[in-house]
Parts: sequence; structure tokens; C-alpha cells
Amino acid sequence: MSAGKLTRSGRTRAFALAAAGSVLFTSAALRGQEIIDLPAEDRWLQPRFEEVYRIGSPSGEGWEQFGNVHKVAFDGAGQLYVFDWQALHIHVVDGSGGLLRTLGGRGDGPGEFRSTSSFTVMPDGRVVVGDTGYLAYQIFDANGDYERRVGMGLEDVGGALWDFTPDPAGGALFSAVGSRMLLFKFLQNAPSHTTRPIERLDLTGDVVRRDTIAHGWLPPGVEWLMSGSREPTVFGPRMLLGALPDGTVAFSDSLAYAIKIVRPGTGVRRILRRPLQPVRVTNRMIDAEKDRQRQQPVPPGQERMMREHIDGLVFSEAVSIVRELGTSLDGEIWVQRRGEGQLDDDGPIDVLTEDGRYLGSYRAGTMMPDAFGPDRLVAFIEEDELGVQTVVVKRVLSR
Repeated sequence: MSAGKLTRSGRTRAFALAAAGSVLFTSAALRGQEIIDLPAEDRWLQPRFEEVYRIGSPSGEGWEQFGNVHKVAFDGAGQLYVFDWQALHIHVVDGSGGLLRTLGGRGDGPGEFRSTSSFTVMPDGRVVVGDTGYLAYQIFDANGDYERRVGMGLEDVGGALWDFTPDPAGGALFSAVGSRMLLFKFLQNAPSHTTRPIERLDLTGDVVRRDTIAHGWLPPGVEWLMSGSREPTVFGPRMLLGALPDGTVAFSDSLAYAIKIVRPGTGVRRILRRPLQPVRVTNRMIDAEKDRQRQQPVPPGQERMMREHIDGLVFSEAVSIVRELGTSLDGEIWVQRRGEGQLDDDGPIDVLTEDGRYLGSYRAGTMMPDAFGPDRLVAFIEEDELGVQTVVVKRVLSR
């Protein structure tokens, strides 16, 4: 029986409960918190982005012949940090795109990286690199000089480490279980999870100290990749978060459109909702996603492993509405919704404020920024048909 022809009993009822379950769970658990219902009707914004500069060229200077730009970030002064994952270099450029300095490089010396796929920049310009080769966060000062390492405390999190974003107050990071995984190591007697915690990671000691500031919703019956045995569900609710300038965290954890606002020490204090409905996953969508993954290049010798991976994919009952979330240094929350196509993650982008104002939406086709800076600066990682990457910095003009 196809997913599109289910009767009202059984899986259809399970779908209905799952689609609404995260909001019901949150409302019950957070009774007394403020819930703001945003308009159902889209108010379209005209995209007005002024290009400031662009870097990256196969014929440019050596530093900007990028191998694989994995991530970019701004500091509070508007300097851009570009992480080339292939070379394990972080290039720091000024407000006109000129190179100021380069951090890192592959190696075992002070300030060199063994293995890393993520970094972040504090507003004051300090850089934190998650080096899974050292199982430590490497910290550099605002001048690019290496300071120290802080142990990741792998045993405290059951062997799984997740991506992170800076606490604007300094000295700490925010991270969420179930977001993009940086490392998994099998540990005996690893703790199991019934929620997806959001944690504040204190970097002031030799090893991080973790403080849970909120609990994200874990869909019933889903085994996240805590034991290394199963993948998260395809199309299901992503764990997305971003920090705002006052240290507040915005996150999304559900199939529904419900952006939670949490402040460390006080818990979730506000939920921003729009009455949009998740779309049921059909057999046609499942087949299309498997076909898409089969078309991806596979390293020699790993063909069988990839086939087994695709055959074992676990699919959600519905496609979650929120596909990406970003927060700006100007205090805005950008929420990208799913598109109209079956496998389209690049839908409209809503712009919200922490206090619950809906500023409008950019139509589908507008790129979601890869980084947000001060004075309405945004950065995009672009790639042409030959695979050449360019980083473009623009300024969002008045709406």
C-alpha cells in the first residue's frame, strides 16, 4: 500500500500525531511560555543585495585558489574567515577582500590541525576550531596567534560530537545533539537519548563543561546515530540552531513550523509559529531520493557499502517544513522552508525577529546566506559548473 493511499487508521494516524507531536509536546512541557502565531499569508520582500567583494579564482593569488570551501564566518568587525577544508587553512580577509592572514594547515605543531570539518568565530575575532584529530577545540586569539586546546570531553557525550556556534557573550559555544555530526566513536555503556539537548559548552577550563539549556524534540521511534547503528531519518525534522547577539538561542526541532527561543538559565520562553503543514512522504519521493543518492560519486572500493547504506535508509512520514535556520548579528532569524518540488530544500526564506515580528519572506530561488556579519553583511559560497568556488560578500539593503 502506498503512503499516499493509507486509510485513516494505522500509519495515517501515526503521521498526524507525528506532524503535530512536537508542537503539542512543547506546549505541554512549556505551559505558561509565550506562543506567538505569525501570519499565514506570505508578505514578499524584494531581494536587494549590494555586492561588496568576491574572492576565489583559479587564476587568482595562491591563497584564493580554493580546494574546498567548507564554511565561512564573520567577526564583529566585519572581517571574513574562509575555511578551506582541503588545505585545512582558515583565511582571514578585510572589508575589501584583501588577505590579512592565514591560520592552521595540516600538521601536529602548535596551531596546526590534524582533522577538522568545522570552526567558528567569536565577535571579538577569536577563532575556535573543532579538531577531532586532537579531540579538542583549538583556540586562536584575535590576532591569529595560537592560544591553547580545550578537550572535547568525548566520554561525556557518548562518543558523538556535533557542530557548534559561538556564544556572543564569549568563552563558550552552543551545540545541539542531532545537528550536523562531526565525529562518532563507539563507547561501551554510552548514554541513550530521549531528547535532543541543546548545550552550552564552557571553554574556560582544560576540558569543556556542558550545561543543557533546552531539550529539543526527538521523534518517537527514531534512533539517532548515538550507537553508530542507524542513520537519522531522511526528510525528518532537522535540529537547527543559531545564536543571537544577546546570547539568546533560536532553534527548530520539529516537522511543524515552530521556532523556539531559549535563554541560558531560563529555558524556552517563546515559540514563533506559522500555520503551515508538513507534506507527507510518498513512495515516489522515496524512490527519487534513493536514485539521487545512487548518482553520487563513490570512492573506489566503497560501492557495496554505498548500496547497503541506500538500501537501509529510514524515511520520515513527512517532510519537515523548516530546512535551514540562520541568525544575524543584527538580531534577525532567517528561516528557510521546503520548496514546492518533492526534494526541494530551497524554498522561501522567512525573516523574523526574536520578539515575534514577521518582517516578510524572500521568494524561493533566493540563496540562504552561508554567514551573517555586522552592518547587514552576508556571505555566500558559490560554485560554477566546473566546480570552481567563489565566496561573495554582499550587504542587505533596507527593505
